[in-house]
Amino acid sequence: MSSESVNISQPQSLISRKYLIISILLSLATMAGVIYWTYTPGVLEFLSKSRLPGLIIALVVSLLRVWFSAAKIRFLSEKKLDWYASVRVVLAWDFTSAVTPSTIGGAPMATYAMTKEGLKLGDSGAIILYGVLLDQIWFALAIPILLVSGIFYEVVPPEIGLVGDVSMGLLYVGLLSYAGLLAYGVLVNPTAIKRVVKFVFKLPVLRRMGDKVEEEAENLEEYAQQLGQKPLSFLLKAFFLSTMSWLARIALPTIVVLSLLPAPEVLSVLRSLAMNLAFLVVPTPGGSGGVEGLFVLFQGPLISREGFIGLAVFLWRIISYYISIGLGMMATTWYVNQKVVEIKAQD
Repeated sequence: MSSESVNISQPQSLISRKYLIISILLSLATMAGVIYWTYTPGVLEFLSKSRLPGLIIALVVSLLRVWFSAAKIRFLSEKKLDWYASVRVVLAWDFTSAVTPSTIGGAPMATYAMTKEGLKLGDSGAIILYGVLLDQIWFALAIPILLVSGIFYEVVPPEIGLVGDVSMGLLYVGLLSYAGLLAYGVLVNPTAIKRVVKFVFKLPVLRRMGDKVEEEAENLEEYAQQLGQKPLSFLLKAFFLSTMSWLARIALPTIVVLSLLPAPEVLSVLRSLAMNLAFLVVPTPGGSGGVEGLFVLFQGPLISREGFIGLAVFLWRIISYYISIGLGMMATTWYVNQKVVEIKAQD
C-alpha cells in the first residue's frame, strides 16, 4: 500500500516530468544502440511486403489490450463506470506506469482517476487491489506453464547464463509468494489490509493524513469484503478479462517479429511470456532501457537476420509504449483539467 503515500488529491503530483524525460531518453538511447550494433546496410531489401500487414494486426491487438483492461475495470466497478470512464482510467494508468519507476507504478493515478469518475477512494483502492490480485493469479498460473515448457523449449535464452537463470527462479518464487499473500488479504482477510494501511499512516511523515486514510481504509475493507463474497462466476469472468488483456500484451512482440521475418511461433510466445514477467522488476521509469534489452535477449536470437533486431525493437516500442504515452497523456490531461475546473468552481 505504499502508493497511498502519494498525494492523490493533486494529479500533477503523480507525474514527474523528470521521470518522463528519463524514460523516453533511456528508451531512445537503448534502441539507437541496438540499431547501431545490429543494422546491416541493405537489410531492408529483405522485408516481405506480404508480412507487413502484421503490423496492423499488432496495432489492433494493442488496442484490444486496452479494451479488455477497461472491461475489467468496468466489471469490477459493477458498471458504476461507463465505457468512456473505464478507458480513460486505463489510459491514465498506462501512461503513469510508463513514466514512473516500477516501485511507484500507475496505481495511484488509477485510484485518483476512479475517484474523479465518481467512485469513493476506498472503493477505488479495493478495485485496484482486486485487479492486481487477478494479475498475480495469472502470473501464478503462467509460471508452471513456463517451467513445464522449459523441458521442451529453451524458454530462458542460454545467453543470459547462470545469473539470469537464478534471477528468473527468484522472480518466479517472489511472484508466487506475493500472489499468495495478496489472495489471503483480499479474499480471506481484508481486515489485514486495513491494519497494514493504518500502521503505515501512523508513521510521522504520513500521520497528518491518518484520519482521512482511516476512514477510507474502512471503505476499502468493506468493498474488499463485498468483492470477496462474490460468486465464483464473478471471479472467473474478471479473471477472463484480465487474462485476455495479458494475452494481448504477450502476443504483441511475437506479432511484430513475425511481421518482419519467419520465426518459431511457439518459442517466441513462450519467451514473450517470460520476458514480460521479467519486465516487472526493471527499476527504471517505465522499464525503459531494460525492456528493450530484454527484448533483444529473448527475441533477438529468434530473428534470422540480425539486421532486423533493431527494427523489431523499434516497431514494438512504438506500438506498445509511445502510442500508450500519447493516448495516456491525453487522458491524464483530461483529469488535470477537471481538477482545474473544480478549483475555479470553488473560487
